[in-house]
Amino acid sequence: MSVMMDPEALNAFMMREFPQVAAEYRVERMAPMEADVRLMVGDRHLRPGGTVSGPSMFSLADLAMYAVLLGMIGPVALAVTTNASMDFMRKPHAGRDLIGRARLLKLGKTLAVGDVLITSDGSDAVLARAGMTYAIPPKR
Repeated sequence: MSVMMDPEALNAFMMREFPQVAAEYRVERMAPMEADVRLMVGDRHLRPGGTVSGPSMFSLADLAMYAVLLGMIGPVALAVTTNASMDFMRKPHAGRDLIGRARLLKLGKTLAVGDVLITSDGSDAVLARAGMTYAIPPKR
């Protein structure tokens, strides 16, 4: 399978379709069935205790899965999350961006299933793991 959208196209799409959050994220790598997305951690992502909040980590996982899916099928804005499960394993460091490494395990005509591993920038220790399923709308 070949990639339909590269990181530049994905970032432009996100800025156009989701400007409310696009400035906080950057697709850094796209390969067949894989993508890396960066959450540029700021004060709004922190919770008491100096760590990145769970909702911020979940949004990174969801956006990384969306990015890998669109990278493979093209700009389909109405692809949506239909299932998500997340395991939080380690406390992230407040002063570092987070990286979501998404991979598609199955890409069908109507569903895509994948997982996302979240790490702190510069570390290989997995902070969280998400399993996600996306529904792909029918082609018109």
